[in-house]
Amino acid sequence: MAWNEPGGGNQGDKDPWGNRDDEGPPDLDAAFRKLQANLSQMFGGNSRSNQGGGGTSRPFNTNLIWLGVLVLAVIYGVMGVYQVDQQERGVVLRFGKKLDQTVLPGLHWNPPFVDQVMIENVTRVRSRPHDSEMLTEDENIVKVSMTVQYVISDVVAYKLNVLEPDKSLYHAMESALRHVVGGTEMHDVLTEGRAQLAIAVKARIQTYMDNYGTGIRVTQVNIDETAPPDAVRAAFDDVIKAREDEVRLRNEADAYANQVVPEARGEAQRYLEEADAYKQRVISESRGESERFNKLYAEYKLAPEVTKTRMYIDTMESVMMNSTKVLIDVDGGNNLLYLPLDKIMQQNQGSSNVPRADTRSGANFGNTETLNRRERR
Repeated sequence: MAWNEPGGGNQGDKDPWGNRDDEGPPDLDAAFRKLQANLSQMFGGNSRSNQGGGGTSRPFNTNLIWLGVLVLAVIYGVMGVYQVDQQERGVVLRFGKKLDQTVLPGLHWNPPFVDQVMIENVTRVRSRPHDSEMLTEDENIVKVSMTVQYVISDVVAYKLNVLEPDKSLYHAMESALRHVVGGTEMHDVLTEGRAQLAIAVKARIQTYMDNYGTGIRVTQVNIDETAPPDAVRAAFDDVIKAREDEVRLRNEADAYANQVVPEARGEAQRYLEEADAYKQRVISESRGESERFNKLYAEYKLAPEVTKTRMYIDTMESVMMNSTKVLIDVDGGNNLLYLPLDKIMQQNQGSSNVPRADTRSGANFGNTETLNRRERR
Protein backbone atom coordinates (compact mmCIF):
# COMPACT_ATOMS: atom_id res chain seq x y z
CA MET A 1 0.00 0.00 0.00
CA ALA A 2 1.33 3.38 -0.88
CA TRP A 3 2.18 5.84 1.81
CA ASN A 4 -0.53 8.25 0.80
CA GLU A 5 -3.32 5.74 0.55
CA PRO A 6 -6.04 6.07 3.17
CA GLY A 7 -6.07 3.57 6.00
CA GLY A 8 -3.47 0.96 6.69
CA GLY A 9 -2.06 2.20 9.91
CA ASN A 10 -0.26 5.32 11.00
CA GLN A 11 0.00 7.79 8.16
CA GLY A 12 2.91 9.56 9.73
CA ASP A 13 5.20 6.55 9.31
CA LYS A 14 4.57 6.66 5.56
CA ASP A 15 5.12 10.39 5.11
CA PRO A 16 8.63 11.13 3.61
CA TRP A 17 8.47 14.71 4.79
CA GLY A 18 8.26 13.80 8.46
CA ASN A 19 5.38 14.00 10.86
CA ARG A 20 2.76 16.44 9.85
CA ASP A 21 -0.89 16.85 10.07
CA ASP A 22 -2.94 15.22 7.39
CA GLU A 23 -4.50 18.45 6.34
CA GLY A 24 -1.49 20.83 6.74
CA PRO A 25 1.12 21.83 4.05
CA PRO A 26 4.55 20.11 4.03
CA ASP A 27 7.35 21.59 6.14
CA LEU A 28 9.84 22.79 3.47
CA ASP A 29 12.40 24.09 5.97
CA ALA A 30 12.60 20.72 7.64
CA ALA A 31 13.00 18.95 4.32
CA PHE A 32 15.77 21.35 3.26
CA ARG A 33 17.63 20.83 6.55
CA LYS A 34 17.38 17.09 6.16
CA LEU A 35 18.77 17.24 2.59
CA GLN A 36 21.65 19.46 3.75
CA ALA A 37 22.50 17.02 6.50
CA ASN A 38 22.60 14.12 4.04
CA LEU A 39 24.96 16.01 1.70
CA SER A 40 27.24 16.93 4.57
CA GLN A 41 27.47 13.31 5.58
CA MET A 42 28.22 12.27 2.03
CA PHE A 43 31.25 14.64 1.71
CA GLY A 44 32.51 14.03 5.23
CA GLY A 45 31.18 17.24 6.76
CA ASN A 46 29.68 17.87 10.18
CA SER A 47 26.06 16.98 10.77
CA ARG A 48 23.82 18.24 13.46
CA SER A 49 20.88 16.49 14.91
CA ASN A 50 17.48 18.02 14.34
CA GLN A 51 16.62 17.50 17.94
CA GLY A 52 17.93 19.75 20.65
CA GLY A 53 20.24 21.72 18.33
CA GLY A 54 23.27 19.64 19.37
CA GLY A 55 25.77 18.20 16.87
CA THR A 56 28.44 15.61 16.55
CA SER A 57 31.51 16.02 14.26
CA ARG A 58 32.68 13.38 11.78
CA PRO A 59 36.17 13.09 10.31
CA PHE A 60 36.77 14.93 6.92
CA ASN A 61 36.77 12.51 3.91
CA THR A 62 39.87 13.41 1.81
CA ASN A 63 39.51 10.52 -0.63
CA LEU A 64 36.54 12.11 -2.23
CA ILE A 65 38.47 15.34 -2.60
CA TRP A 66 41.36 13.63 -4.38
CA LEU A 67 38.99 11.71 -6.57
CA GLY A 68 37.31 14.94 -7.62
CA VAL A 69 40.68 16.53 -8.33
CA LEU A 70 41.72 13.55 -10.45
CA VAL A 71 38.50 13.68 -12.43
CA LEU A 72 38.95 17.41 -13.03
CA ALA A 73 42.57 16.83 -14.11
CA VAL A 74 41.52 14.17 -16.61
CA ILE A 75 38.84 16.43 -18.03
CA TYR A 76 41.31 19.30 -18.25
CA GLY A 77 43.86 17.13 -20.05
CA VAL A 78 41.31 15.79 -22.51
CA MET A 79 40.13 19.31 -23.29
CA GLY A 80 43.67 20.31 -24.36
CA VAL A 81 44.10 17.55 -26.97
CA TYR A 82 43.48 18.52 -30.60
CA GLN A 83 44.50 17.39 -34.08
CA VAL A 84 45.79 19.41 -37.05
CA ASP A 85 45.09 18.00 -40.52
CA GLN A 86 47.65 17.82 -43.30
CA GLN A 87 46.14 20.84 -45.07
CA GLU A 88 46.11 22.97 -41.94
CA ARG A 89 48.55 25.05 -39.91
CA GLY A 90 48.06 26.68 -36.56
CA VAL A 91 49.31 29.48 -34.34
CA VAL A 92 49.29 29.42 -30.54
CA LEU A 93 48.72 32.38 -28.21
CA ARG A 94 49.78 31.89 -24.60
CA PHE A 95 48.17 34.51 -22.40
CA GLY A 96 47.75 36.57 -25.57
CA LYS A 97 51.41 36.31 -26.65
CA LYS A 98 52.29 34.44 -29.83
CA LEU A 99 54.54 31.44 -29.58
CA ASP A 100 57.36 31.27 -32.08
CA GLN A 101 56.64 27.77 -33.33
CA THR A 102 53.87 27.19 -35.87
CA VAL A 103 51.62 24.22 -35.22
CA LEU A 104 52.26 21.56 -37.86
CA PRO A 105 49.99 18.66 -38.88
CA GLY A 106 49.55 15.96 -36.24
CA LEU A 107 48.21 15.40 -32.72
CA HIS A 108 48.98 18.17 -30.24
CA TRP A 109 48.18 19.25 -26.70
CA ASN A 110 48.01 22.71 -25.23
CA PRO A 111 46.74 23.69 -21.80
CA PRO A 112 43.15 24.91 -22.01
CA PHE A 113 42.29 28.38 -20.76
CA VAL A 114 46.02 29.20 -21.00
CA ASP A 115 46.78 28.71 -24.70
CA GLN A 116 44.54 29.77 -27.55
CA VAL A 117 45.04 27.69 -30.71
CA MET A 118 43.96 29.16 -34.06
CA ILE A 119 43.96 26.70 -36.97
CA GLU A 120 43.50 27.59 -40.63
CA ASN A 121 43.53 25.65 -43.92
CA VAL A 122 46.49 26.86 -45.98
CA THR A 123 46.05 24.72 -49.13
CA ARG A 124 42.41 25.31 -50.03
CA VAL A 125 41.98 27.75 -52.90
CA ARG A 126 39.44 30.36 -51.89
CA SER A 127 37.43 32.45 -54.30
CA ARG A 128 35.89 35.88 -53.97
CA PRO A 129 33.78 37.51 -56.73
CA HIS A 130 33.50 41.21 -57.35
CA ASP A 131 31.28 43.32 -59.62
CA SER A 132 31.58 47.04 -60.18
CA GLU A 133 30.91 49.85 -62.65
CA MET A 134 33.65 52.38 -63.22
CA LEU A 135 35.03 54.99 -65.58
CA THR A 136 37.69 54.26 -68.16
CA GLU A 137 40.48 56.53 -69.32
CA ASP A 138 38.34 57.88 -72.18
CA GLU A 139 35.52 58.70 -69.71
CA ASN A 140 33.22 55.81 -70.60
CA ILE A 141 31.37 53.64 -68.11
CA VAL A 142 32.01 49.89 -68.15
CA LYS A 143 30.79 47.04 -66.00
CA VAL A 144 33.48 44.59 -64.89
CA SER A 145 32.90 41.25 -63.16
CA MET A 146 35.92 39.39 -61.86
CA THR A 147 36.83 36.55 -59.51
CA VAL A 148 39.95 36.48 -57.34
CA GLN A 149 41.36 33.14 -56.23
CA TYR A 150 43.79 33.10 -53.31
CA VAL A 151 45.38 30.92 -50.64
CA ILE A 152 46.82 31.59 -47.19
CA SER A 153 50.59 31.62 -47.47
CA ASP A 154 51.38 32.75 -43.89
CA VAL A 155 48.93 31.63 -41.20
CA VAL A 156 50.56 33.79 -38.52
CA ALA A 157 50.18 36.97 -40.57
CA TYR A 158 46.68 35.99 -41.63
CA LYS A 159 45.52 35.50 -38.03
CA LEU A 160 47.41 38.23 -36.20
CA ASN A 161 48.48 41.09 -38.46
CA VAL A 162 45.09 42.19 -39.80
CA LEU A 163 41.77 42.09 -37.99
CA GLU A 164 39.71 41.09 -41.05
CA PRO A 165 42.04 40.00 -43.88
CA ASP A 166 39.19 38.90 -46.17
CA LYS A 167 37.61 42.34 -45.90
CA SER A 168 41.00 43.93 -46.61
CA LEU A 169 41.21 41.74 -49.72
CA TYR A 170 37.83 43.01 -50.88
CA HIS A 171 38.89 46.64 -50.53
CA ALA A 172 42.17 45.85 -52.32
CA MET A 173 40.23 44.27 -55.20
CA GLU A 174 38.04 47.34 -55.52
CA SER A 175 40.98 49.73 -55.46
CA ALA A 176 43.16 47.74 -57.86
CA LEU A 177 40.37 47.25 -60.38
CA ARG A 178 39.40 50.92 -60.41
CA HIS A 179 43.04 51.98 -60.74
CA VAL A 180 43.75 49.69 -63.70
CA VAL A 181 40.46 50.30 -65.52
CA GLY A 182 40.80 54.05 -64.95
CA GLY A 183 44.07 53.99 -66.88
CA THR A 184 42.74 51.89 -69.79
CA GLU A 185 40.53 52.84 -72.71
CA MET A 186 37.10 51.31 -73.11
CA HIS A 187 37.98 49.45 -76.31
CA ASP A 188 40.86 47.62 -74.62
CA VAL A 189 38.77 46.75 -71.57
CA LEU A 190 35.97 45.25 -73.64
CA THR A 191 38.01 43.43 -76.29
CA GLU A 192 41.55 42.15 -76.50
CA GLY A 193 42.85 44.00 -73.43
CA ARG A 194 41.08 41.79 -70.90
CA ALA A 195 44.06 39.47 -70.44
CA GLN A 196 46.40 42.36 -69.72
CA LEU A 197 43.77 43.82 -67.40
CA ALA A 198 43.68 40.62 -65.32
CA ILE A 199 47.48 40.51 -65.07
CA ALA A 200 47.72 44.14 -63.95
CA VAL A 201 44.93 43.74 -61.37
CA LYS A 202 46.54 40.61 -59.93
CA ALA A 203 49.92 42.30 -59.52
CA ARG A 204 48.38 45.33 -57.83
CA ILE A 205 46.25 43.25 -55.42
CA GLN A 206 49.28 41.20 -54.43
CA THR A 207 51.24 44.39 -53.78
CA TYR A 208 48.47 45.61 -51.47
CA MET A 209 48.35 42.29 -49.61
CA ASP A 210 52.11 42.29 -49.10
CA ASN A 211 52.07 45.86 -47.82
CA TYR A 212 49.24 45.07 -45.40
CA GLY A 213 50.95 41.88 -44.21
CA THR A 214 47.78 39.79 -44.55
CA GLY A 215 49.54 36.51 -45.40
CA ILE A 216 47.35 36.12 -48.52
CA ARG A 217 48.80 35.04 -51.86
CA VAL A 218 46.69 35.73 -54.97
CA THR A 219 46.88 32.78 -57.35
CA GLN A 220 44.56 33.87 -60.17
CA VAL A 221 42.41 36.78 -61.29
CA ASN A 222 39.69 35.95 -63.83
CA ILE A 223 37.86 38.71 -65.69
CA ASP A 224 34.48 37.02 -66.06
CA GLU A 225 32.69 39.75 -67.98
CA THR A 226 33.30 43.23 -69.31
CA ALA A 227 30.31 45.00 -70.77
CA PRO A 228 29.00 48.49 -71.33
CA PRO A 229 26.02 49.77 -69.33
CA ASP A 230 22.65 48.31 -70.21
CA ALA A 231 21.43 51.60 -71.72
CA VAL A 232 24.00 51.49 -74.54
CA ARG A 233 24.46 47.73 -74.88
CA ALA A 234 22.59 47.48 -78.21
CA ALA A 235 24.66 50.22 -79.83
CA PHE A 236 27.83 48.69 -78.52
CA ASP A 237 26.89 45.29 -79.95
CA ASP A 238 26.57 46.93 -83.35
CA VAL A 239 30.01 48.41 -82.95
CA ILE A 240 31.41 45.01 -82.02
CA LYS A 241 29.86 43.44 -85.12
CA ALA A 242 31.34 46.17 -87.30
CA ARG A 243 34.75 45.55 -85.81
CA GLU A 244 34.39 41.83 -86.38
CA ASP A 245 33.56 42.53 -90.03
CA GLU A 246 36.60 44.77 -90.22
CA VAL A 247 38.80 42.02 -88.86
CA ARG A 248 37.31 39.49 -91.27
CA LEU A 249 37.84 41.71 -94.30
CA ARG A 250 41.34 42.52 -93.16
CA ASN A 251 42.14 38.84 -92.88
CA GLU A 252 40.79 38.23 -96.38
CA ALA A 253 42.89 41.11 -97.70
CA ASP A 254 45.95 39.70 -95.98
CA ALA A 255 45.30 36.29 -97.51
CA TYR A 256 44.97 37.86 -100.97
CA ALA A 257 48.16 39.87 -100.42
CA ASN A 258 49.99 36.75 -99.30
CA GLN A 259 48.98 35.14 -102.56
CA VAL A 260 49.64 38.03 -104.95
CA VAL A 261 52.79 39.48 -103.43
CA PRO A 262 54.91 36.32 -103.84
CA GLU A 263 53.79 36.01 -107.45
CA ALA A 264 54.68 39.65 -108.11
CA ARG A 265 58.02 39.20 -106.41
CA GLY A 266 58.73 36.13 -108.54
CA GLU A 267 57.79 38.01 -111.69
CA ALA A 268 60.00 40.92 -110.70
CA GLN A 269 62.86 38.55 -110.00
CA ARG A 270 62.39 36.95 -113.41
CA TYR A 271 62.53 40.35 -115.07
CA LEU A 272 65.68 41.19 -113.16
CA GLU A 273 67.33 37.96 -114.20
CA GLU A 274 66.32 38.49 -117.85
CA ALA A 275 67.67 42.03 -117.76
CA ASP A 276 70.90 40.79 -116.24
CA ALA A 277 71.17 38.09 -118.89
CA TYR A 278 70.54 40.70 -121.64
CA LYS A 279 73.15 42.89 -120.05
CA GLN A 280 75.69 40.10 -120.01
CA ARG A 281 74.85 39.14 -123.60
CA VAL A 282 75.22 42.71 -124.88
CA ILE A 283 78.47 43.18 -123.02
CA SER A 284 79.80 39.89 -124.38
CA GLU A 285 78.75 40.75 -127.93
CA SER A 286 80.31 44.19 -127.63
CA ARG A 287 83.51 42.74 -126.34
CA GLY A 288 83.49 40.16 -129.16
CA GLU A 289 82.86 42.83 -131.79
CA SER A 290 85.60 44.94 -130.33
CA GLU A 291 87.99 42.03 -130.35
CA ARG A 292 87.02 41.13 -133.94
CA PHE A 293 87.52 44.73 -135.04
CA ASN A 294 90.96 44.79 -133.52
CA LYS A 295 91.93 41.60 -135.33
CA LEU A 296 90.38 42.88 -138.54
CA TYR A 297 92.30 46.10 -138.25
CA ALA A 298 95.54 44.14 -137.95
CA GLU A 299 94.67 42.24 -141.12
CA TYR A 300 93.72 45.49 -142.83
CA LYS A 301 97.18 46.86 -142.21
CA LEU A 302 98.69 43.84 -143.89
CA ALA A 303 96.36 43.83 -146.96
CA PRO A 304 94.07 46.81 -147.19
CA GLU A 305 92.48 46.03 -150.55
CA VAL A 306 91.72 42.43 -149.81
CA THR A 307 90.37 43.30 -146.42
CA LYS A 308 88.08 46.00 -147.78
CA THR A 309 86.80 43.68 -150.43
CA ARG A 310 86.16 40.95 -147.91
CA MET A 311 84.42 43.34 -145.57
CA TYR A 312 82.25 44.61 -148.41
CA ILE A 313 81.33 41.08 -149.45
CA ASP A 314 80.45 40.08 -145.88
CA THR A 315 78.34 43.18 -145.45
CA MET A 316 76.46 42.63 -148.66
CA GLU A 317 75.98 38.97 -147.73
CA SER A 318 74.42 39.86 -144.43
CA VAL A 319 72.14 42.37 -146.15
CA MET A 320 71.14 40.16 -149.02
CA MET A 321 70.39 37.17 -146.76
CA ASN A 322 67.32 38.99 -145.48
CA SER A 323 66.04 39.71 -149.01
CA THR A 324 63.74 37.41 -150.92
CA LYS A 325 64.23 39.07 -154.31
CA VAL A 326 67.45 40.25 -155.97
CA LEU A 327 67.77 42.50 -159.04
CA ILE A 328 71.06 42.35 -160.98
CA ASP A 329 72.16 45.00 -163.47
CA VAL A 330 73.40 43.31 -166.66
CA ASP A 331 76.17 44.93 -168.74
CA GLY A 332 75.33 46.09 -172.26
CA GLY A 333 71.81 47.24 -171.75
CA ASN A 334 69.05 48.35 -169.45
CA ASN A 335 67.99 44.85 -168.64
CA LEU A 336 67.76 43.71 -165.03
CA LEU A 337 68.13 40.12 -163.93
CA TYR A 338 65.59 38.97 -161.38
CA LEU A 339 66.54 36.20 -158.99
CA PRO A 340 63.64 34.80 -156.86
CA LEU A 341 65.69 33.76 -153.89
CA ASP A 342 62.65 32.71 -151.85
CA LYS A 343 61.65 30.18 -154.50
CA ILE A 344 65.19 28.96 -154.82
CA MET A 345 65.49 28.49 -151.05
CA GLN A 346 62.18 26.58 -150.92
CA GLN A 347 63.41 24.30 -153.69
CA ASN A 348 66.68 23.77 -151.90
CA GLN A 349 64.85 22.92 -148.65
CA GLY A 350 62.68 20.39 -150.52
CA SER A 351 65.67 18.77 -152.22
CA SER A 352 67.70 16.43 -150.07
CA ASN A 353 70.61 16.15 -152.48
CA VAL A 354 71.57 19.81 -152.49
CA PRO A 355 72.48 21.20 -149.01
CA ARG A 356 71.45 24.65 -147.94
CA ALA A 357 75.08 25.81 -147.70
CA ASP A 358 75.58 25.24 -151.45
CA THR A 359 72.65 27.51 -152.30
CA ARG A 360 74.02 30.21 -150.15
CA SER A 361 77.43 29.73 -151.75
CA GLY A 362 75.90 30.12 -155.23
CA ALA A 363 74.08 33.22 -154.15
CA ASN A 364 77.24 34.55 -152.65
CA PHE A 365 79.07 33.77 -155.88
CA GLY A 366 76.45 35.67 -157.88
CA ASN A 367 76.63 38.55 -155.49
CA THR A 368 80.41 38.55 -155.73
CA GLU A 369 80.36 38.62 -159.51
CA THR A 370 77.84 41.45 -159.49
CA LEU A 371 79.97 43.47 -157.11
CA ASN A 372 83.09 42.88 -159.21
CA ARG A 373 81.29 44.12 -162.27
CA ARG A 374 80.19 47.25 -160.50
CA GLU A 375 83.74 47.92 -159.35
CA ARG A 376 85.08 47.55 -162.87
CA ARG A 377 82.50 49.99 -164.18
